[in-house]
Amino acid sequence: MLKLAPADGTGMHDGARSTAIVGGGMLGLTLALRLAQRGDAVTLFEAAPTFGGLAAPWTVGDIIWDRHYHVTLFSDAHLRALLGELGLDEEMRWGTVGTGFYSGGRLHPMNNALDFLRFPPLGLIDKLRLGLTIVRASRIRESLPLEDVPVERWLCAQSGRKTFEKIWRPLLLAKLGERYTEASAAFIWAIIVRLYAARRAGLGSERFGYLPGGYARTIATLEAKLERLGVELRPATRVSAVTHAGSGALVTLEGGERLAFDRAVVTLAAPLAARVVPDLSSDERERLTSKLYGGIVCASLVLDEPLGPYYVTNLTDEGLPFSAVIDMSSVVDRSEWNGKALVYLPKYVKPTDPLFDESDERIEEAFVGALERMYPHFSRDRVRAFRISRVREVFPIATLGYSRGLPPIATSVPNVFLLNSAHIVNGTLNVNETLALVPRGLEALDAHVPAAVQ
Repeated sequence: MLKLAPADGTGMHDGARSTAIVGGGMLGLTLALRLAQRGDAVTLFEAAPTFGGLAAPWTVGDIIWDRHYHVTLFSDAHLRALLGELGLDEEMRWGTVGTGFYSGGRLHPMNNALDFLRFPPLGLIDKLRLGLTIVRASRIRESLPLEDVPVERWLCAQSGRKTFEKIWRPLLLAKLGERYTEASAAFIWAIIVRLYAARRAGLGSERFGYLPGGYARTIATLEAKLERLGVELRPATRVSAVTHAGSGALVTLEGGERLAFDRAVVTLAAPLAARVVPDLSSDERERLTSKLYGGIVCASLVLDEPLGPYYVTNLTDEGLPFSAVIDMSSVVDRSEWNGKALVYLPKYVKPTDPLFDESDERIEEAFVGALERMYPHFSRDRVRAFRISRVREVFPIATLGYSRGLPPIATSVPNVFLLNSAHIVNGTLNVNETLALVPRGLEALDAHVPAAVQ
């Protein structure tokens, strides 16, 4: 049976344009906010039981915190503007954090010029070239030319082959696996620029912040605001198809229920969007499915004590089962977790990697065993909880010529739009970059007024 949306009239405004948003991550939530503020009757569909997407909270042991590691940089203008609008920015807590490297079987600090000069894997000339690489990259304002340069070629030209093999290649392998050979120099440029911006904003040190309560609080506050604006929130509702119908868009739910809207916006990751919108042109489908996505298997550990003084420990040694060590206790006051410490162990993999099908028990054995080798003071009896998140499509890789193959926001399917992480051009996937997509989405919607309201 076909219904006009919302089916029960909840959230409808007399004469308002109805908009369906498929995907209730931070992008979908914020887009719903902006459209509702403009007077649209918005319905937000999310397949998961809760909203937030990659930023959603979950329970590990007896604490509730972010499912994946997130931190706010002082320079995250889009995110901080949203927090300010929600009345939360003034509650942010800021501080500086430590960074380390695990290289040659040892932990090394990397927090100041002296640490840098003492870093044993590289000689003085190599260190100077590495430092110049970071400074030069931070000064590049136009990234499009970097899209045509393989990341390995660019880093070798800037830092030298030895530094590439000892530092850059292990870091690229940790993040992208062997697919780093398909990445452009824009990929590493985006990472350097984000962290360098934080260093400038922090007057010489990266300033990292968090909101007490984590993203659970941000999302709950945003949901409450949406409800006050009349947005119909539909968690645990999987959309199987979005198609054109008459002068609007038709949203078909799993189970067969169909709902009619004036327009629909799909915010799912590119490969998922290609499946949900079946009537895309062959070119549009190719632009979506050709984007290389990285996945993640990420373990959250609740410990009695922090592992060490570093927020991020980068790994250059081979043979470790995870890509980095993220100790959130360096950012967040442990009173948030009843005095415990929270550590994330991400492993970045291809969406088809067999690790997705590995048992929790085997992953825990491998991950905890590696921690015992890295940290002599650590033992597995200090682990109070261990939980694993698996997400196959997390971030698109900035491949050669990436921006030339962007999928359109306004599709060839009338009144159906796509807006997702694939539209982040030469940036890293984080909440701030995601929120920066919202104005672009609104501009595309404004340029293509649905036939129902012309």
